[in-house]
Amino acid sequence: MAEMNLIGLLAEQSRMAGDMGALARVAAGEGSDGQEGAASFSAAMMDAVRSVDADSRVAGEKMADVDSGRSDDLVGAMLMSQEASLSFSMLMQVRNKVVGAVDDLIKMQV
Repeated sequence: MAEMNLIGLLAEQSRMAGDMGALARVAAGEGSDGQEGAASFSAAMMDAVRSVDADSRVAGEKMADVDSGRSDDLVGAMLMSQEASLSFSMLMQVRNKVVGAVDDLIKMQV
């Protein structure tokens, strides 16, 4: 049981690392033109927000199942809760970096 949770956690970590790499490539402007790059960055951010929201909802459902007695997988619920928390933290870090970059651009003298 614990091995299965560990494998799932490692797979999720790998997926998140891939998502962050894709965001970094989009932020670096590796698109064919500006409009496509802007649209793909927006799409990547929306996908990240949806993924974090889905993780949070699943974690909430698992915790509710444990609380109500429908499930006895407390470890799985706690792992999912921590995973959702980590996903949200990473999303906030990306948001803070983007806001900081926009602030730096606004402060630049032309």
